[in-house]
Amino acid sequence: MTNNEIATKGQEYVMNTYGRFPIAPVKGKGSYLWDASGKQYLDFVGGIAVCILGHCNDQLIIALQEQSRQLWHISNLYWIKPQVELAEKLVKASGLDKAFFCNSGAEANEGAIKLARKYFYRHKEDRNEIIVFKNSFHGRTLATLTATGQDKYHEGFAPLPAGFHYAEFNNLSTVEQLLSDSTCAIMVEPVQGEGGIRPADFKFLQGLRKICNREGIFLIFDEVQCGMGRTGKVFAYQTYGVVPDIVTLAKGLGGGIRIGAMLASEKAASGFAPGDHASTFGGNPLVTAVANQVMDIMTGEGFLEQVTKMGDYLVRSLQAINDSRIVEVRGRGLMLGIEFDQDIKDLVNISMQKGLLVLGAGNRVLRMVPPLTINETEVNQAVNILKDALKEW
Repeated sequence: MTNNEIATKGQEYVMNTYGRFPIAPVKGKGSYLWDASGKQYLDFVGGIAVCILGHCNDQLIIALQEQSRQLWHISNLYWIKPQVELAEKLVKASGLDKAFFCNSGAEANEGAIKLARKYFYRHKEDRNEIIVFKNSFHGRTLATLTATGQDKYHEGFAPLPAGFHYAEFNNLSTVEQLLSDSTCAIMVEPVQGEGGIRPADFKFLQGLRKICNREGIFLIFDEVQCGMGRTGKVFAYQTYGVVPDIVTLAKGLGGGIRIGAMLASEKAASGFAPGDHASTFGGNPLVTAVANQVMDIMTGEGFLEQVTKMGDYLVRSLQAINDSRIVEVRGRGLMLGIEFDQDIKDLVNISMQKGLLVLGAGNRVLRMVPPLTINETEVNQAVNILKDALKEW
């Protein structure tokens, strides 16, 4: 089938929930994709920060194949060996104490919201409100899209769940103004993704930690997009010297296999008891076997240092582009955004036509979240294609 034939059949049978590009990738390896016509693309989208080890990583293929011959799925009513092993690795890497597994970032964030509320209910405290931030993104379930501080995601889904209040990102005084005796948690992305690749200020995250300590409430970090080595550390918060009470993960954790996770301190985790929260497919043997391999590779000698090196190199290369329409290059590690002074939709399409996949983070920010395994040659190739696209844009 051609790209057009796949798209035509998709429009007939697949629900219209994505503004899809007119290509159908059918093969991937490393940092590259090939569509149904055989055209090659350098992939700086990576499934939106998912394929952190590139496409079809050989070691992940082996892990997937080996586990598929043993056991695919059992209920969480039984202990699952690779799940327990993954929980241990995440706990030791995070400085937290307990792990819960699910299937996506939205599910992980939904779990974090429930955990914060249930903890205070269990301790007979009337605290159930959560401070979140404008321009944030936490998912598309009813609770997580309500926690998302962007009105465009709320339209048409009223009535929305109560109990969320929106502060200004990187502004502690607006947080202080929203605090009340009903506040149970503050939920924030250390680097806002869909909101335009906006890193939190160091004093901001440190200030949130102090507020939560003072008020006796939980600090929740949503690291669905910015976690799992993306910033050059296992967790983005480790670049800030701040440890949350709860952190959520997904995307890169499975390297392309669907999985989500919520990690929590012993205190926070005590909010849940058997029956309070669950996931049929969460942490099944197949996905956790792959995620264990992802963790082993990502925490291996020199891997994260290379992420930092390539992130710095990409930033310098982008900053060297001479184009008056560029406002700013920002981000952390290999989670980068280029802000322009105008809408970048056409630039994304031109780049794709020239063989580079990028995407927007808002209307004016070009987002780059490539595999964490990229090298200088691939960075140079991406920057050169972008330069050519800018000439045509």
